[in-house]
Amino acid sequence: MNLQLINWPAVLVAALSAFLVGGIWYSPALFANAWMTDNKLTREELRASNKGRAFGFTAFFSIIMAVNLAMFLADAKTTLILGTLWGFLAGIWTFCAIAIHSLFELKSWRLILINGGYSIVSLTLMGLILGAWR
Repeated sequence: MNLQLINWPAVLVAALSAFLVGGIWYSPALFANAWMTDNKLTREELRASNKGRAFGFTAFFSIIMAVNLAMFLADAKTTLILGTLWGFLAGIWTFCAIAIHSLFELKSWRLILINGGYSIVSLTLMGLILGAWR
């Protein structure tokens, strides 16, 4: 790992891409209704929640994820294909972590697939951005 090979603007774009994916993934057009149902949440509860806290921590953790992935990809041989592959593999890793704690929380497989699927897609896109933008 060569930290001088980290492209910090690419890290920020990769972190922001998690917001874009999340906004689409958890929208009513895709999985919002199933996600709310399986979490036993209502629109009123979500409206009343602390969005600043949720989005602030989401930004913080997305940056950490992008920096961490960039550290793994900090090699002169990294390409778009390798970045995408390693992002996908990181997504599989987080999918498994989500599945493990969700099973003990008695969550549905549908919810595990929704949340784990988001991790796979967002980390794959992060890897693609970091691999392509060298």
